[in-house]
Amino acid sequence: MLDISQTAPDFTLPRDGEGEIQLSQLKGGPVVLFFYPRDDTSGCTKEALAFTALLPEFEAAGATVLGLSKDSIAKHDKFRDKYSLAMPLLSDEHGSTCEDYGVWKEKSMYGKTFFGIERSTFLIAADGTVARAWRKVKVPGHAEEVLEAVRAL
Repeated sequence: MLDISQTAPDFTLPRDGEGEIQLSQLKGGPVVLFFYPRDDTSGCTKEALAFTALLPEFEAAGATVLGLSKDSIAKHDKFRDKYSLAMPLLSDEHGSTCEDYGVWKEKSMYGKTFFGIERSTFLIAADGTVARAWRKVKVPGHAEEVLEAVRAL
């Protein structure tokens, strides 16, 4: 389990469109890293749209916002285009970053158990340490709460 004040695990992951993002290259400003289960599902769409709507305010506060799921880049591109999402969407198809952040969990739905991403958000401070962690996120009001935490850094 990743705790507050620990160094956030570094990663280099492919992003929607083209290219890669390496977390350690973003040091110097806060990073909001939100993990979501799947592209184009109800809760994930609402969460991504909420972060997109507030993106100018996150940027004004000096923060970079990144979304991350295990979906492929092709799925991310379709998701981004369908909803005009503005933040980079990272693909962790192999799941190593999900494991590093402790968000790959056993879940259950309708009596069946399976593994999946537990909706979680990490606020990483400018020095690369975890400043806040939200687990088992409920989408309504979450992006606003994260923005307030960024402003409080």
